[in-house]
Amino acid sequence: MSAEDLEKYETEMELQLYREYRDVVGLFTYVVETERRFYLTNSVDLDVRTAENGDVFFDVKMQDAWVWDMYRPARFVKNVRVVTFKDVNIEELAKADLEMPKEGFSG
Repeated sequence: MSAEDLEKYETEMELQLYREYRDVVGLFTYVVETERRFYLTNSVDLDVRTAENGDVFFDVKMQDAWVWDMYRPARFVKNVRVVTFKDVNIEELAKADLEMPKEGFSG
């Protein structure tokens, strides 16, 4: 497999992942970003904890999540737990922003 073939394959995988994201994003309420992954979920629990040495870390639990990861054969996950010392971003999705505009659409 040439470098060009590999790049074409990865580009196609990213496009498929984006299309899947576009199809499922409306099913979820929250976006959760960690240093390693991007998740969509309806249930998220964040605990800020302190280690014995005084370092602060985050314990994030999600249920029924979708994971942005093109290398996973199944992106729907029943339970997710992330423990990290890095930043965690949790945002509530605005449902109005996800809907297709009805005016002027001649689909």
